[in-house]
Amino acid sequence: MEPRQAPLKELWSHLREAPRRFKESAFRSGPPVTDRARSEFVFNNLFLHIHPVRVHRWSLRWRTTWGLGVAVTAAFLLTLITGVLLMLYYKPYPDVAYQSIKDIHYVVPTGRFIRNIHRWAANLMVVTVFLHMARVFYTGAYRYPREFNWLVGLGLLVLTLGLSFTGYLLPWDQLAYWAITIGANIAQSPRELTDALGITPYFDPGGWMKTLLLGGPEVGDESLIRFYVLHVAVLPLALVILMGVHFWRIRKDGGLARPEDADALLGPPRDLYPVFTDVPTKTYHLAAIVRGRSPAVNRGPENTIPSMPHLFYAECAVFMLTVFLTVLAAIFWNAPLKEIANPAVPENPAKAPWYFLGVQELVSHSAFMGGAGIPLIVIIGLGLIPFLDRETEGTGRWFGGPGGQRLVLVSAVFGLLSVIAIEAFAIQFGWLRQWFPDIPQLIITFVNPGTLLVVVYAIFSLGIVHRYRSARAGAVALFTCFLCGFVVLTIIGVHFRGPNWGFYWSPADWPKH
Repeated sequence: MEPRQAPLKELWSHLREAPRRFKESAFRSGPPVTDRARSEFVFNNLFLHIHPVRVHRWSLRWRTTWGLGVAVTAAFLLTLITGVLLMLYYKPYPDVAYQSIKDIHYVVPTGRFIRNIHRWAANLMVVTVFLHMARVFYTGAYRYPREFNWLVGLGLLVLTLGLSFTGYLLPWDQLAYWAITIGANIAQSPRELTDALGITPYFDPGGWMKTLLLGGPEVGDESLIRFYVLHVAVLPLALVILMGVHFWRIRKDGGLARPEDADALLGPPRDLYPVFTDVPTKTYHLAAIVRGRSPAVNRGPENTIPSMPHLFYAECAVFMLTVFLTVLAAIFWNAPLKEIANPAVPENPAKAPWYFLGVQELVSHSAFMGGAGIPLIVIIGLGLIPFLDRETEGTGRWFGGPGGQRLVLVSAVFGLLSVIAIEAFAIQFGWLRQWFPDIPQLIITFVNPGTLLVVVYAIFSLGIVHRYRSARAGAVALFTCFLCGFVVLTIIGVHFRGPNWGFYWSPADWPKH
């Protein structure tokens, strides 16, 4: 038995060893210099273990995903960090909200820069969410076993739009006040149908939704505090939970989708440590073999590499690019701030946030179909895609499946020409209300340029299904058409709509007061 040191010397020895013991207890796997240590580095880390220990080389190709999912996450983290900093100075009360934003903008050191980053990161998040959804669709990454994760992604899309929309009111300036007013009126759009049916006094879902959103009949004190709570607490928490489920399901569903012949397309790996040794050191005996049901069945670790450092380097590169673009935008373009909100002086034109301007364009033709009917059809259609398309051809490839790139190009041309033609006709010649002033409102509700566009797109998609005998081809055609329609309608709403929602080629053509 070794003699014990004197108590003070032993205490001093333990104190000197404390940094090393802390490091060993925190990082049990040691430096990640071998494949085993790298795997343990990921597996034993709370923040990293959501990643797979190994990742397929196909998933690390830039053109596989273009890093869009990581860009969404990076943009969210930027909005989260800058949002917390803005909360230190923002006061969510109508009497002082606008003044607190002015203080942030003009008095607080770097306040304007932080607000700019918050604004552009939020916009970048909305853009990259749409692009990420398009990437997942066009690579067929919604198919089995990823159907549930596609639905989770749709939920994240809705939450992202809600998060951006609720933050729009907080400056309490004219732009914010009237944009939210338009958004609330869109939420109230079902009242057009109930009014036409004469049942609004008994059944008014549009009024309920507007009251639930605003806390009253109009934008006011209750609206601001309600939007603030949603923006800083409820929606971020829901988004973080769904993001965690989304990342977890990516791993459990076998990683990113890739073609069955991905290994052959990549060719043999170079300068990589072999997955298996040449001579086995153990033998195994199995009494029975039962085919598993997990996505890992029939997929071995060949052509995979450790996530540490390869995947993390790629994620850090995308994160730095996202930060760079956001900071660059924040340097050159300030977040808008108009005069204080005044309910007695409406903005003309009063426009919703840019990502809802396509919907506002449809609402100008029919409040119910533009604000509720068509968006509901789109959401339900997107949710049904993975359950209707059970094909496997082209999974993991850009524009994979029957028709390929040519089908996407034809659908894009048809989608653009259709929406431009219908909008141009309606702008130039008007619609049923202008032709027949006494026509029943119920007909206007269901027969308008928006519903006509949906019918045209649906007929085109069914024709593609018949031609290619493929649900995937029909889904690609319909998705592409709606994507083109959304882009065109948004551009019209942003750039070509002026006072009283009239069409003008340039703001210089607006009526002079």
